Amino acid sequence: MIDQISEKFIGQAPDLESAIGMLMVGRLFGWKVLYLVHSRRTINKYVEILGISDCQEFFPAETENSKRSMGYKIASKVSNFWKAVKGEYPGKDTRSPMLG
Repeated sequence: MIDQISEKFIGQAPDLESAIGMLMVGRLFGWKVLYLVHSRRTINKYVEILGISDCQEFFPAETENSKRSMGYKIASKVSNFWKAVKGEYPGKDTRSPMLG
C-alpha cells in the first residue's frame, strides 16, 4: 500500500511522510488516538494523501495500544469523546478543559 501511495503522490515529501506515519499509528492505536493527536483538517489532508475513504472506517476505533496513550486515557474518562477532542469538556478551569 505504501509503495502505491508513494508512486501516485505529488506534493511535499514531509506531507507524505506524515501521512504514512498516521497510517502506522492508526493501525497500532486506532482512529480515536489519531483524532486526539491531529486536527480534523490534518486528518482529512492525510486521508486524501493515503487515498482512503474515511479514517473511522479504515482504522479500528481503539486497539490494545490505545490505552498506552495518555490523551486517550483522559478522553476515555469523559462522557462525550468528541467534546474531549474539541477541548469542550465542562470543567471548572476553562483554560484546561480536560483537567478542570
